[in-house]
Amino acid sequence: MNKILLIDDDPELGELLNTYLGGEGYSVQTECNATNGLKTFNNDTFDLILLDIILPDLSGLSVLDLIRSKSHIPVIMLTGKGDEVDRVVGLEMGADDYICKPFQLRELLARMRAALRRCAMVSEDSTQSVRTSRGTIKVGGIEVNLDSQSILVEGEETHFTAAEFSIIEHLAVNCGKLVERDDLMEIALGRTVDFDDYVLNVHMSNLRRKIGESVSIKTIRGRGYMMTAKNMAGA
Repeated sequence: MNKILLIDDDPELGELLNTYLGGEGYSVQTECNATNGLKTFNNDTFDLILLDIILPDLSGLSVLDLIRSKSHIPVIMLTGKGDEVDRVVGLEMGADDYICKPFQLRELLARMRAALRRCAMVSEDSTQSVRTSRGTIKVGGIEVNLDSQSILVEGEETHFTAAEFSIIEHLAVNCGKLVERDDLMEIALGRTVDFDDYVLNVHMSNLRRKIGESVSIKTIRGRGYMMTAKNMAGA
């Protein structure tokens, strides 16, 4: 049973998610403020966090920053429809996804399942990437370890969120091949073409900044992306 930590000061939402997610096989621990939420997070083990942007004692973004300093646990931000700036900042700070209130319970469940699935995703091999060991894929200056869910950039371990890891993994195993944008949305982020792709844009910007010149990720306008090693022709 996956354990979920909900940090939100709306008691009705807490009761609703406890009932709904409990019926879907999840165990939900609810905390109504940042202080108790962080204390619970530090004292227990969870598989995913649902984190409200607005809390009575500390902003959700500050809570996210403290969580990310200790853990790669998937975090889905709960935001208002008008909180576009906060959504961008949250994703840049390491949130895996966001969902706007009010939301459909089935949509939230789909986002949660996708985030949890990303943490354990196993990919097939590729002809242009080099599998240097049982669970490691090397492309240019990056090494993707599928077992430990870690990435070395030019030999240095670099922090990536679960969503960023999933994107890099999928591009790496398809190195030298076009990955359609819709396919990346569905396979790496768990979203169908019915969802907007705003989250993908932010994640791509973040991971490009983190990998620097180690590999090339080309945007194929109107279609998708292609990862190539920097020493490959045209890279």
